[in-house]
Amino acid sequence: MPDNEQSSIKEPPKTFGGVLRQLGPGLIIAGAIVGSGELVATTAVGAEAGFVLLWLIIIGCLIKVFVQIEFGRYTITTGRTTLSGMNEVSGPRARVNWLLWFWLVFSLVALVQLGGIIGGVGQALTIQQPLTESGRVANEYHETIISKQVEEGLATRFGSEEAASPEPAAEEATETSPAPTSNDSLIWCFLVTIVSIVLLVVGRYRLIQNFSTALVATFTLVTIINVVYLQSLPEWRVTWADFASGMTFQIPEGKGLTVALAAFGIIGVGATELIQYPYWCQEKGYAKWTGPRDDSPEWAARAEGWMKVLRWDAWCSMIVYTSATIAFYLLGAAILGRTGLDPSGDQMVRTLGEMYAPVFGSAAQAIFLFGAFAVLYSTYFVATASHARVSADAMRIFGLINGSEESYRRWVKIFCIIFPILFLASYAFFRAPKQLVLAGGFMGALMLPFLGLAALFFRYKRCDSRLAPGRAWDIGLWISCIGMFITGGYALYSKVVLELFAK
Repeated sequence: MPDNEQSSIKEPPKTFGGVLRQLGPGLIIAGAIVGSGELVATTAVGAEAGFVLLWLIIIGCLIKVFVQIEFGRYTITTGRTTLSGMNEVSGPRARVNWLLWFWLVFSLVALVQLGGIIGGVGQALTIQQPLTESGRVANEYHETIISKQVEEGLATRFGSEEAASPEPAAEEATETSPAPTSNDSLIWCFLVTIVSIVLLVVGRYRLIQNFSTALVATFTLVTIINVVYLQSLPEWRVTWADFASGMTFQIPEGKGLTVALAAFGIIGVGATELIQYPYWCQEKGYAKWTGPRDDSPEWAARAEGWMKVLRWDAWCSMIVYTSATIAFYLLGAAILGRTGLDPSGDQMVRTLGEMYAPVFGSAAQAIFLFGAFAVLYSTYFVATASHARVSADAMRIFGLINGSEESYRRWVKIFCIIFPILFLASYAFFRAPKQLVLAGGFMGALMLPFLGLAALFFRYKRCDSRLAPGRAWDIGLWISCIGMFITGGYALYSKVVLELFAK
């Protein structure tokens, strides 16, 4: 073994405290997950479908972890990246195999999804600090509109004539005034894009990510507290009957299931995060510390030790984002669903902020804007860094650049410039953050079956027999893959077959 490879080998931790100190990749991925899947998509599902899809949300968080760990096992065993492994899957080839060509299409849509995230960041900053007079006027107008919608929603639910009667000034503003427009959110997006490019290119993302992770953790805790205290308010509490309806495996009528399937591609570890997770495992050092695979018992012991760390990393992050997902879903169903509010368009962030008003009152907006900026920007920042790494690796695999580490790192920086500009352009063109996020989720749902297929290939064709899991694990992996196949299959069926017949 060369000296440089020998010197990089590191024995896995033997104690629980040592294992905890080596966690990291899963928490980075959790920071990215909470912004798009949990804050935007999950609340949208709750608003559309009410409580009845709680079962799907929970399953969506739990079952994909098996595939995530299998991807990590491949990287520790071989030292290779996700795309390299996907390129080994059997099937037709044209420079690369069929699976990578499908990934390329998926990736382009997934990149556009980040336009919705940066749009949400711009909206949060605009509400907190409008830059122009038109921005201030638009803020006041839409605050009045949403307040009226909440009052009308409560009146519909409780039959209160008093609650349904808006103040005269509010009624006049909403009925006689045209809806004002503002480009403040786009200006903020432009400023955030410039700052982010600088931070990404100079490599300061680690400090920012640590800070963002702390903010995400704080906001997730605030959200859970919000749900708990919501139980003390009779008009908003989530009853046992609500919980029971959400665990009956019902399929709602209308577009609720379509939104849910799109969300299923994002919530928990979505298709994007499944692909990106092994890259962060490599950045952390799990594969490098294990060393190149050989027949020695020492290598097998190291690999099993680092696999134990990886499993802890994946399952701990799952607990974090599942807790956040359930909390956001319940808020979306309890408040947005009951009042008929739709978190979409230029007022997505403001509408989502109403989920905190019953508990936090006048302080709700400040608390939510702080949290929304934290989770959305964390998602944006981590996803940009992740996409840059995966895309630079794709350049190597497609043969567009040489395979050197220097060339790879150079293209990571290039993509850290290109991608934020692309995200800004997609938001400027569409100006519909929720739709951009859900479009990425739909493509993610289509990608999931192929990632399940890759996971099975890694398990049965590339797994070292000394690291092979037991029967219980294999059952969990198969259940995970079957669920991903069902989701992707129905997403394709609902969008292609049903819509064709509808026409």
